[in-house]
Amino acid sequence: MNIKRAKQEIKDSIRAYLMKDAYGSYVMPAVRQRPILLIGPPGVGKTQIMEQISQECQIGLVAYTITHHTRQSAVGLPVIEQRRFGEKEYRATEYTMSEIVAAVYEKIRHTGLPEGILFIDEINCVSETLAPTMLQFLQGKSFGNHRIPEGWIIVAAGNPPEYNKSVREFDIVTLDRIRRIDVEPDFDAWKEYASQAGVHPAIRAYLSVRQQNFCRIETTVDGKMFATPRGWEDLSQLIGVYERLGLAIDREIVSEYIQFPKIARDFAGYLELYRKYQEDYQVEDILNGQVSPGVFGKLERAAFDERISVVGLLLSGLNEQFRKVCQKEEQLELQMEKLQQLQKTGILDNNAKIPENREHVLLAFRKMTEDFRGQWEKKKENGLISERELLTHREVSASLEQKLQMLTKENQQDAKGMWEYLRELFGKESDQYEEMSAIAGQKLECAFDFMEAAFAGSQEMVLFVTELNTGFYSVRFLQEYDCERYYRYNKELLFSEEEQEIGKLLEGSISGEREG
Repeated sequence: MNIKRAKQEIKDSIRAYLMKDAYGSYVMPAVRQRPILLIGPPGVGKTQIMEQISQECQIGLVAYTITHHTRQSAVGLPVIEQRRFGEKEYRATEYTMSEIVAAVYEKIRHTGLPEGILFIDEINCVSETLAPTMLQFLQGKSFGNHRIPEGWIIVAAGNPPEYNKSVREFDIVTLDRIRRIDVEPDFDAWKEYASQAGVHPAIRAYLSVRQQNFCRIETTVDGKMFATPRGWEDLSQLIGVYERLGLAIDREIVSEYIQFPKIARDFAGYLELYRKYQEDYQVEDILNGQVSPGVFGKLERAAFDERISVVGLLLSGLNEQFRKVCQKEEQLELQMEKLQQLQKTGILDNNAKIPENREHVLLAFRKMTEDFRGQWEKKKENGLISERELLTHREVSASLEQKLQMLTKENQQDAKGMWEYLRELFGKESDQYEEMSAIAGQKLECAFDFMEAAFAGSQEMVLFVTELNTGFYSVRFLQEYDCERYYRYNKELLFSEEEQEIGKLLEGSISGEREG
């Protein structure tokens, strides 16, 4: 299965394993809560989805790469204890608590979350001395004498033997006590994630026409060559930062991330062309309805890759607008929630113009903003908030603190007047959002104008509409913005797909009759 399906399987398992009955006991006893084993190629996203699951389920996460550990750090150190058996005293060997088990208890103490995930990576690449401990861990959910706390789900990950010569095969006894999920690279699933995560548009556009280069791992006489989803995402981060610094990305830098020489050369060449297309076609002008003379003639003579790249540039420009609108909407919703929380205290209902009421309102507002900042900072410290959510919370904190400063300077004496002033400030931000949404909608209409003039009825238009259907931010934006042409082309696209499916069925039926 692909990594998206694997993530959902694990989330569903967590819901099932952590379900409690009317007496507060887990419905599934610990012995039936099978550890989950993810097996897939390196860089496919096995570790990354664990962080996402922890954030989305709001449970703890302790992650270890087991190949970095010895038997002593996993099991604990031996200590001699005095024990009495029958009528005699004996000296017996006990073990200190495993570093890994201790880390789970420390996470519980630090976060206050009693439930979580213990994630062990590269579990099938352990040393000879540690292998029996790992089998005990998977079979009995314990390290040495110490069990994993109740409410903590075990997830392990490893690579297939073709990717790592150190891999150990598990025996049937162990395999019969775990849930094995085999994960395969899937470009469509990754593309959906990449749009939301802000992977550089040049990489998304390149892989759209070179899907075979998305995840390739080969062994040759010259050694291992590989391009992985992790490599593309890390390279994306570097490209974005280099662009802000005005630095160039060349083939040598690409090859540091994409260690497959042919693919690195190909992408480095494409990146140069991508920048050239940005300059030649002036996509920002197109989205503003200002198409340069000669653009349509140039596209008619252009190769397929170039035409697809131009469509990708248009989509990239639109998605940036959609992203800003969606993020502003999230910020406004969260800010409204906080202001309503303040209003529900009743402190804003007093009409009396006395200094004490003003100070009470300011004090309550200040406490609310400080508590809010403390909450998301603690989540950040414990890894329980995504980068996108963190940005939203930071922006809302900054906006609330700015409002507090303005309210402090404003000469409002009664609580209701102060609330009206806050509503006025919030209304201005809401107007900004409406303006941003209108601008994004106008850019979408300009994009359709251009697509109809340049690619009417072609596969480029199909690609354009399909990408709008699958982009995280474009889907959210189009749920609110009424674009007649989007719905019309989308309907035609769906009809065309249904027609093709019917054609295939008819063709199969006719072939069957002929064979009969």
